[in-house]
Amino acid sequence: MPYVDRQNRICGFLDIEENENSGKFLRRYFILDTMQGSLVWFMDNPQNLPKGAEMVGSLKLTYISKVSDATKLRPKAEFCFVINAGMRKFYLQANDQQDLVEWVSVLNNATKITVPRSGESPQPSGESALELLGSLKQVSYKMEIVAGVPIITATQEKGEGQIGAEGEGVRKGPPNQPYYLSRTPQEQEQVIKAGYCVKQGAVMKNWKRRYFMLDENALSYFKSDLEKEPLRVIQLKEIHKAQECKQSDLMMRDNLFELVTTSRTFYIQSDSPEEMHSWIKAISGAIVAQRGPGRSAATRVK
Repeated sequence: MPYVDRQNRICGFLDIEENENSGKFLRRYFILDTMQGSLVWFMDNPQNLPKGAEMVGSLKLTYISKVSDATKLRPKAEFCFVINAGMRKFYLQANDQQDLVEWVSVLNNATKITVPRSGESPQPSGESALELLGSLKQVSYKMEIVAGVPIITATQEKGEGQIGAEGEGVRKGPPNQPYYLSRTPQEQEQVIKAGYCVKQGAVMKNWKRRYFMLDENALSYFKSDLEKEPLRVIQLKEIHKAQECKQSDLMMRDNLFELVTTSRTFYIQSDSPEEMHSWIKAISGAIVAQRGPGRSAATRVK
């Protein structure tokens, strides 16, 4: 889902058909900067790229005439929408139906042209990122104590242009199927949650994208979703707690959570606030299911 980063810009991952009519969509990180009047996209979140990494593409908001749903125009491209910019059409794929609705809404709102005074040129609306997203939705979070473990859940209030909980669409999976899909049904059932996050290294303190997989016993991470051997396995019995990182401002990282274990603290960055809270909830729930209520990480399961 699009979210507002610490620089007051609307950000998120989308797939884009960079070469028109090629039918090939590539995963990119988009930044809608209403103050600069531009939509830019990178290979990944710039926080995870080398300093000074150049953008892959950019588009001035004044060039955009309309953004609309394109699922009928591109029936083979799931959750597709189109940006009309002069003689060029940019086709993009959202992650699910709600993601599509939100991106179409914020882009159209950001490209509204104000009526200029005499001698002035037309300008985009200039609404702040919070105003653009706020007109679409209001997101709040509730905390529940489940067997002594705090679990945070995102609660979504309906807003103009937003689909309700009954809305259609299921989150689109990664282009390459993870290896565990080739396992037996019994093995697949053990996977609670899986997906890409960015993790800080223990020694060099650099940040790398890794594929994480949570099952009923451990959280493992791999170099990619096609690898069979994990780089590391973190046993749930070693995890004290999973929580939103209190040092995210110092680290200058959005959507950051931490796993406090007996040996070290793992810092992990998700692609959106919703994903961050989803991981925290899933890990905390798995710990409760394995350990039982009232047990700490130091308590061995007999």
